Amino acid sequence: MTHASEEPGPGGWRALFEPRAELFAAIAMGGLLATGYIAVRAAGWPQGAWAYWVSLTIGLVYGGRPAIQSLLERRFDIDVLMVVGAGLAAHIGHPEEGALLLFLFVLAGALEDLAMERTRREVAALHAIMPKDALVQRGAGWVIVDPGELIAGDIIKVRPGERVPADAAVVSGESQIDQSAITGESHPRHVTPGDELFAGTINTDDPIEARVLRPASESSLQKILELVMRAREQREPVQRVIDRLSQPYALGVLVVSVVVGLVWWLGLKRPLLGDADRPGALYTAITLLIVASPCALVIATPTATLAAIARAARGGVLFKGGAALERLARTGAMCLDKTGTLTFGRPRLYEVHPVAWSQGPELLAVAAGLEADSTHPIAVAIREAAEVRGVAPARVADINHVTARGISGRVEGREVRLGSLAFTEPLVPICFRNRVAEVLERIQSRGHVAVTIAMAPDGPAESGQAAVLIMADAIRPGADTLTRELHGLGVKPVRMLTGDNRKTAERVATAIGLDAFDAELLPEDKLRIVGEIKHEAGKRRAGVAFIGDGVNDAPALALADVSLAMGTIGTAAALESADAVLLTDGLTTVPWAIRLARRARRTIATNFAIAISIMVLMAVATLVGSLTGHDMPLGMGVLAHEGGTILVVINSLSLLWLAAPRGSAVVAAHRGWSKPSIVEPGVG
Repeated sequence: MTHASEEPGPGGWRALFEPRAELFAAIAMGGLLATGYIAVRAAGWPQGAWAYWVSLTIGLVYGGRPAIQSLLERRFDIDVLMVVGAGLAAHIGHPEEGALLLFLFVLAGALEDLAMERTRREVAALHAIMPKDALVQRGAGWVIVDPGELIAGDIIKVRPGERVPADAAVVSGESQIDQSAITGESHPRHVTPGDELFAGTINTDDPIEARVLRPASESSLQKILELVMRAREQREPVQRVIDRLSQPYALGVLVVSVVVGLVWWLGLKRPLLGDADRPGALYTAITLLIVASPCALVIATPTATLAAIARAARGGVLFKGGAALERLARTGAMCLDKTGTLTFGRPRLYEVHPVAWSQGPELLAVAAGLEADSTHPIAVAIREAAEVRGVAPARVADINHVTARGISGRVEGREVRLGSLAFTEPLVPICFRNRVAEVLERIQSRGHVAVTIAMAPDGPAESGQAAVLIMADAIRPGADTLTRELHGLGVKPVRMLTGDNRKTAERVATAIGLDAFDAELLPEDKLRIVGEIKHEAGKRRAGVAFIGDGVNDAPALALADVSLAMGTIGTAAALESADAVLLTDGLTTVPWAIRLARRARRTIATNFAIAISIMVLMAVATLVGSLTGHDMPLGMGVLAHEGGTILVVINSLSLLWLAAPRGSAVVAAHRGWSKPSIVEPGVG
């Protein structure tokens, strides 16, 4: 059905043909039909037939407009068939059945358009969150400009309650950022200097200053919108075939209906009935034309596909089109990168292991004070750990950075150093130096990161202090249950492919229960392994999914049947190379996305079954009934045909109400309010 495919105008007469106006018109037609039925059939008042004609007229207005447009474009489609059928029904003295046909046709079309509108609205709502102005530094002051005027390098200020006008990185201040409109995460994200902000997110706490990374026209939000628009234009292979065959099929239905009508009308002998009467012949032809029209078949795929894409976007998964959705539904094996995919890709401090301890300032507070102004990943990990534990940074004076070795300073007059053992060793009590070296060796053998902090003694009667700060790349939320959930969906093996060292890879793979892992791989090695798994999965008529960062894993992403970029909303390469982008920092959306894709596939199959079954059964019933003297009532044919279309629309819309993925608040799980998930809690 194509009668509302064009975009409505801003007002005037075009507003009469918007989906909601069309729905109201259909309701009015239904009311008039009911009025006519009560007057003519129940009250025995023939003059009440005027209600049928008014209803028919409204239907011809809403159904005739797209039909005329199709004819002007030299297309003969379902819109033309329906108007022709309704007009012929009225011509032979059945205006009520012609009006019923157009009533259900307009109603089904309005519901279809509203369904499409809702699926577009689910993602197009992102347009509404684009900020209208930006506070940017110009010279010594701040001025308000249009976000479109921002360029990379501009310094902007985002005050509490304001939206971030462009992708930017924090340069001063810290705050809580609500990015639920983009990622679906319910908890705000704590940001500090160096953290990236995405256009359209909201500053909910303190004012911050940030440096623009890219113009507003190239923001991550704008890229998402462009991808959604591109996805809307795509057609699945099945839908392309249906689109190509719909016009020849419509012409075929018309020709067959005309032939049946002529055969019946010419009075040729029918085996079971005898000579045909002329009104009955035309009645049969009209009924056949209506029941054999493929309205429900044409919309079976696009309504379900767009509903699934919209639901996925609202749940934090951006599909680039129906083809990606279909390929994900066929997934039977999965490969994953490690760094940045199964893990966050940067260290988290999970233990301060004391080696030599005496009374004095807490060493984590001292470490946080030393690293207060550093943007190094280890410094960020130390500050975040102190914040999570409620430890205030100590006041450190005379801070001095020693390249490639560490950082030193003074706390309460005592020298303190943080860095490698060689750098901190002079301050470590002699009797504990071997112990520190032993702890460092054990930690590093497990693939973790460790640094030493040491403090000089407070006078000759005291001994110094020393501790090992143990860090590791934290596992993403949902990784611990990912393998189990994927196995439950029949996805096996779940295999990690990483270029990291074997010990680190084994630690992660064992912790989250992966089926297999391969370490120390080059890009060509990943490509080869994905090819092998793809070959094996192909024997089961299944596909292989690959989840990576969209940059280093580009060859493997391209080879996999379906590729997903993990947590890379701001990465242009990921948005370009992957079939789908996971907008949250967790992995719980991966099994959910597969379930959604499979449900969408089942929904499309159900839609096809409904459409084809009704078409075939009603066409056969129409012909057999006519041959046996039990003509199919035109009204029943209309109800079956348009009822099937409405069922298909409602079935597709059910995808919008699929339950959300569990644990959507994934960012907060590792920033600012809880301890990250680390594989090993201690060194023993």
